[in-house]
Amino acid sequence: MRFAVLGAGAMGSRAAQTLAALPGVDDLVVADLDRARAESVAAALPAATARRVDVADGVALRGFLADVDVVLSTVGPYYRFGADVLRAAVDTGTDYMDICDDWEPTAEFLELDGAARAAGICAVIGAGASPGLSTLLAAAAAARLDRVRDLYTAWPVDAAGAAGTGGGTMPGAAGVHWMHQCSGTVVELAAGAPVRRAPLRAVRLTLPGGRRGTAYTVGHPEPITLRRTVAPSGESACLMLLRPGTAAYLDVLRREIDGGRLTPDGAAELLEPPSWSRVLRSLPGAWTRRGAGTLPPFFAAADGTVGGRDLRVCARLETDGALLQDMAAVTGVPAALAAAQLPAVRRPGVHPPDALLDGPRLFADLAVAFPGTRMIVDEEAGWLRE
Repeated sequence: MRFAVLGAGAMGSRAAQTLAALPGVDDLVVADLDRARAESVAAALPAATARRVDVADGVALRGFLADVDVVLSTVGPYYRFGADVLRAAVDTGTDYMDICDDWEPTAEFLELDGAARAAGICAVIGAGASPGLSTLLAAAAAARLDRVRDLYTAWPVDAAGAAGTGGGTMPGAAGVHWMHQCSGTVVELAAGAPVRRAPLRAVRLTLPGGRRGTAYTVGHPEPITLRRTVAPSGESACLMLLRPGTAAYLDVLRREIDGGRLTPDGAAELLEPPSWSRVLRSLPGAWTRRGAGTLPPFFAAADGTVGGRDLRVCARLETDGALLQDMAAVTGVPAALAAAQLPAVRRPGVHPPDALLDGPRLFADLAVAFPGTRMIVDEEAGWLRE
């Protein structure tokens, strides 16, 4: 089969490297707006070629996708480009996968389910780390319960004891996306229904085994997709594990974005190096916020009932740390492994990962790429939030 990776940045290049080594990938095309960058990635891979493709040019994009069986799109930010690429895949009959971690286009993607089914194409959205691995962890936790009340996913930024992204910084479009999802209002679930709330809200959790800590909300697709696949009756949000000082600094940036004094692009430039005047302004907030405590670095947690008794469950990713410290790897490698599953599990429509993918197989494949990596599920009596 002929696979294509759209985007030759950090995530796209890592996904391409992984795909090129997988069985069933007979031909691989690496496409980017910058042809030289695409050629640099393709040159290091067997049976890979490079193409220049501008995803903003609908005619050129459709011409490219018409010759491809499966496309993995890593082009961001998805709130600018995501839906147009999926529409092009629908129009050309190309199976589709992405690493979208924006909640707004996720809702738009799901509205294309009927068009995808009519076209006979299979699309899996948000198949990276969070969402992606996080969604599969959430499904594993929820599977232990007869009824799910609250459901959270969490990923590390710079929390003590958690492998992070290196000082909380994110490269390029990822940083802009992060600021976009740390400002304005974002979608969470309350009483099982979507609500809009300001991000960076503190959530205190108690997990099995006496693990306790505070994490902070961020705009992400998980509450939207898990409402469809798991249907929690209570609260659901995506959480970040942050040091108190980082949470306070991000809140200063959030207030400036919301007040019109900064754009998400401008705020992303203040992540590294940080603005010392804003660091000083964040200090009072740093003293009042709590940190991640003993929460695991990457997990999903659910509570609910089994046989009439209250139960809390945590599904966590155990790894030596190298995987979570490398944003390109933790996003690009799972996406490539998921894309390789697509021919075997495909079903027309637009699907979140946990609705279609073989989760145990994906975690097993991830353990081959990163020895020692595994999913652990723990449970005990009680609720996540006391």
